[in-house]
Amino acid sequence: MKPPAWLDALVKRFLPSELYEELLGDLHEQFAFQAEEFGVQKARWMYFFEVIRFCRPYFLRRPFSAHSKYSTSYTYSPAMIRNYFKIAFRNLLKHKGYSFINIFGLATGMAVAMLIGLWVWDELSYNKSFRNYDHIAQVYNHVTEPLDQKQVEGSSQPQPMAKVLREKYGHIFKHVLLVQWEGETTLGVGNDNYIKRGQFFENGVIDMFSLKMLKGSKESLNDSQGMILSESAAKSIFGDKDPIGEAVKLDNKFYCKVSGVYEDIPQNSTLGGIHFIGNFEYLRTNEKWIKNNEERWDASSQRIFVQTADNVTMEQANAAVRDFYLKDAPDNLKELAPKYKAILYLNPMKNWYLYSEFKDGYPATGRITFVWLFSIVGIFVLLLACINFMNLSTARSEKRAKEVGIRKAVGSIKSQLVNQFLGESFLVVGLAFFVMLGIVGASIGGFNELADKQVSIPFFNVYFWGISFIFLAATALLSGLYPAFYLSSFEPVKVLKGTIRLGKYASLPRRVLVVVQFTVSVVLIIGTIVVYQQIQYAQNRPVGYDRSSLVRISMDDPNFENSKLVMKDQLLRNGIASNVAFSNMPVTSVWDNWGGFDWKGKNPDAESSFSVTQLDEDFGATIQWKVKQGRNFSKEFGMDTAAVIINESAAKYLALKNPIGEYITSTGDGKRRWQIIGVIEDLVAESPYEPVKMGLYMFQRNVRALGQMQIKINPNLPMSEALTKIEATQKKLVPSAPFRYFFVDEEYSKKFTAEQRIGKLAFLFAILAIMISCLGLFGLASFIAEQRTKEIGIRKVLGASITNLWGLLSKEFVLLVVISLFIASPVAYYFMNNWIQKYSYHTAISWWIFVAAGAGALIITLLTVSFQAIKAALVNPVKSLKSE
Repeated sequence: MKPPAWLDALVKRFLPSELYEELLGDLHEQFAFQAEEFGVQKARWMYFFEVIRFCRPYFLRRPFSAHSKYSTSYTYSPAMIRNYFKIAFRNLLKHKGYSFINIFGLATGMAVAMLIGLWVWDELSYNKSFRNYDHIAQVYNHVTEPLDQKQVEGSSQPQPMAKVLREKYGHIFKHVLLVQWEGETTLGVGNDNYIKRGQFFENGVIDMFSLKMLKGSKESLNDSQGMILSESAAKSIFGDKDPIGEAVKLDNKFYCKVSGVYEDIPQNSTLGGIHFIGNFEYLRTNEKWIKNNEERWDASSQRIFVQTADNVTMEQANAAVRDFYLKDAPDNLKELAPKYKAILYLNPMKNWYLYSEFKDGYPATGRITFVWLFSIVGIFVLLLACINFMNLSTARSEKRAKEVGIRKAVGSIKSQLVNQFLGESFLVVGLAFFVMLGIVGASIGGFNELADKQVSIPFFNVYFWGISFIFLAATALLSGLYPAFYLSSFEPVKVLKGTIRLGKYASLPRRVLVVVQFTVSVVLIIGTIVVYQQIQYAQNRPVGYDRSSLVRISMDDPNFENSKLVMKDQLLRNGIASNVAFSNMPVTSVWDNWGGFDWKGKNPDAESSFSVTQLDEDFGATIQWKVKQGRNFSKEFGMDTAAVIINESAAKYLALKNPIGEYITSTGDGKRRWQIIGVIEDLVAESPYEPVKMGLYMFQRNVRALGQMQIKINPNLPMSEALTKIEATQKKLVPSAPFRYFFVDEEYSKKFTAEQRIGKLAFLFAILAIMISCLGLFGLASFIAEQRTKEIGIRKVLGASITNLWGLLSKEFVLLVVISLFIASPVAYYFMNNWIQKYSYHTAISWWIFVAAGAGALIITLLTVSFQAIKAALVNPVKSLKSE
């Protein structure tokens, strides 16, 4: 009786042919005996297990010789794979400290990479929720100043331009919409008022931005009196009541009616913070200044959004409108166009957010810089975590040398060992991934608050898991390839004889990786300090006025017109304010720019625009601006309505030897002349990182035309009490108007928000990078101390002090950190110097930053290594040597 053919095939598969022929007869004889003794079924199982036991050494591979016909192919069995995982888990449990460092270090690096990845994805997907993303653009103009060849971009356009674009370029554009700049508006419903942000568009906005209408339709804004609310705004104002047809009063000026409700637009979009959209035609009908500008080409106060036709690319549309000023503008603009090299162009939606800064007339940079920066940071932080794994794996190679030797002796080949160690790497990375999900889940709320985002882990997104798998595979390969090939390269004979010597260069790769770790960490530290220094430098920049205790109240409500002076008088008489003044715009903003001025000795090519602020006679005293020449406005001078105060930037541009008493004349219709009565220090009203714009400050006797009240709070009165009294005063005089106040110092601080947020994120990532590096350094120092236990014991017996031993174990790491400092310093200087150069007003990178970063890195290194060094030095030498 013979065994089944498949069992014979199994024997033949794993045994060399000569051995198979020699043993087959004996095996068959043994099977016949067992079948007779125990039965055929049991004999088959016994035969099967006997074959497995006998062939086990050959499961890993077939023996190979160049002089034989043996094959080099090998196979894996489930038992072998289980064995790999069993050994991997045993190693993790046996060395808990190193396992924790590996898993937690990798998890932290992966968490940083994941958070940065979510942040980057949110940045790159900005505005992509709009279906017509590739066809939407904003109209810009580009001119070159003849005097100094300064290139200027204009985002505001005159109203009649939209009409011409619709009529003459209808084959290019599907929609051309005039847009009023967004802003806060009071929505009055019954006796309640709600402060909401809104914008006014010409009809077509619903289709252009593919708004999802929950109530109403795409025609909801056909009625010029109609307005549509976001879902959240409708809920907060009307609750569960149907808002369609409800009347809403805007800033107590005019009524609209709700004609639709649209689904909230994602926050990472241009319209993300908008609560309502109104019809621009209705705004034009009710706002006199907008109506007056309907046919004026010299009043650029609106934006124009366009959507190209489906068969027209953005490049084709740009080519069509480029010569707009030469072909389709009024005659006076056609004449000026060649002198100013004026062109019209379309700024695509994809550039609005990430490429907001211009160079040579085109979007060149902006937030995309931070996207690249943080992407690189995320990669490097993950790299630091992988380096920890590689360092500790190769450092402990001697501990696993005998395992490698035995495996090779029983038939394992190098590729199998490589796969085994890679499998262990995948196991560690897999465990780290689940720990990372916990870390990210716990920290994402704080991260969103810090980064001003609303990102979340997309657990139900198939792309997330696909990217995660690729991410895991890449991380496992990155962190496991070097240890796998390094460990599998040991020669079994030398290992088992105990004669393996790793050589003086065996630790070189580890040293290189430590240097890389600290180079990255130090660059991040230096970068964080430079960002912080730049923010402080701009914050400490003289702003030309006193922001402390200065409060602004917006008086857009028409009911304020007859109460402004009464309210001012009551605030002063009741001791609530030390000074009160009115202006047409906030101190921290520029809303109005005028061109077309002439003055004595003017260069014919000088045609720059000036920011124009209209104000009353108490404005200078209220904000405490600094008069450098001349005087302030005063009631004592009746002719001050024809006077002007200029800032230092304007005085420099006018190039008047003594500007006081000189005249500025408007060159447009209805020529007016203003006499310069004073020069003040530049007021920083726009970006604190850029030069101050040339400014003209004109006296306006009619305070009804000035919608912003500036209040200098009495220094002897607590701010909370002062605000309560101001609100009570306003409610008494204008009960229908909501109390809207703003601290001027807070408004100014908002100009630093983007840089501060980037600085905080950079600081966080630098701390995490240092922590990951120190984790690896701690594990490496622990292993080296363990490796040199007997050496330390002998040295102590021979009289070495704890200080000597501490220096012995620490000096190598200190040297590596010093090397990393010399590499990191020029690299950090190069990148950070390029970064600060984009700001016109920027700090210098001081030498002390590199010293501070270096000293910090050295201190952290010494603290990390010293713990293990001193711990090893304190061990009783008897315990260290007794095993011998």
